[in-house]
Amino acid sequence: MKLRSLTTYICDAYRTNWVFVKLETDDGIEGWGEATLEYREHTVEAALLALEHGLAGRELGNIQGWWQDAYRDAYWRGGPVLTSALSAIEMALWDIKGKALGVPVYELLGGKLRSSVECYANGWFAGARRPEEFAEKARAAVAWGYRALKWDPFGSAFRTLSPSALRAAMTAVEAVAEAVEGEAGIIVEAHGRFELPAAVQVAAALEQFGVLWLEEPLIPGNLANYAALKGRTSTPISLGERLYTRWDFREVFDRGCADVVQPDVSHAGGVWEARTIASLAELWQVSFAPHNPSGPVANAATLQLAACTPNFTYLETMATDVPWRAEISAEGAVVTGGLAQIPEEPGLGVRIDPDAVARYPYVRHDLRHYTGALTEIRPDAEVTLHVKESR
Repeated sequence: MKLRSLTTYICDAYRTNWVFVKLETDDGIEGWGEATLEYREHTVEAALLALEHGLAGRELGNIQGWWQDAYRDAYWRGGPVLTSALSAIEMALWDIKGKALGVPVYELLGGKLRSSVECYANGWFAGARRPEEFAEKARAAVAWGYRALKWDPFGSAFRTLSPSALRAAMTAVEAVAEAVEGEAGIIVEAHGRFELPAAVQVAAALEQFGVLWLEEPLIPGNLANYAALKGRTSTPISLGERLYTRWDFREVFDRGCADVVQPDVSHAGGVWEARTIASLAELWQVSFAPHNPSGPVANAATLQLAACTPNFTYLETMATDVPWRAEISAEGAVVTGGLAQIPEEPGLGVRIDPDAVARYPYVRHDLRHYTGALTEIRPDAEVTLHVKESR
């Protein structure tokens, strides 16, 4: 199979823009990948187009051969732009290979260990501002079937956290913990916002709630501080969405930085690279719960990993999303009662409608993590629940 064409697509998704790539072979097989790189969508699109030349004339079934050459020949290795582009094309190649052989991608990675995977909800809190509103939203998410919920209660805090801000955040955590007690676990997200002293305070304050993990509490760039934090708290610590390839993750394991690692299949290097990172995590007895808040193709690829990865624990799922997600994509994954079924269709198990994507063109969106607007949605927005039934 040889490459006939490579086409990129950018689709507004309110929080960001989804970035897709379609590869078409000379015998008419289409493969889809995703490189959604928040707030750098056109940059990663340019990187995808730059990689097209290296695919020309190659046998597309030799995925590792292409990946190694593309990674090597970039000269400047790693980083979000290159590895997101590599990830998208790599997952599109797996999609093509699975379709050509008539099997889901997980069959090409050793076969499945499970037919469904437990999900945790992101986006369930849309519109909540006060503790009682978070509690109400949390009870609704549990009613949908979720048994774990994640959100960021820290508003606009950055680097430090005042005593009053810490109390406010913990009041919200307490309200959610009480609302879902005995029915769901909670995950507290920090979006890489704190210096070590503040992160230590937050982790200590969370110990009473028995959270599943505290996610990305420290400003990126200092893994030594992660090791120090982990040694000073019983609260489980996670990180990894802003690390790329096995080479970045090696230090995480060597230093003992995390209880849970969260590479993103659309940023870390693709399906094979994420599976390699999971194998390293298994060696170090660390849980694997990939970062997965993006679009339908990344979700499908992550589900293929869920099927065949022993230490895969939770699938991150957007409990609410833009209503046109179902319009632009046909996802083989069905989420029912907090469980995502593994798609059985050949390839990744997802189809994108380019005509529908064109109806939702690029819209600039800016980072809101440090503005205090994380829990807001635009007044005219509708949301679609991916969970249709509870258990």
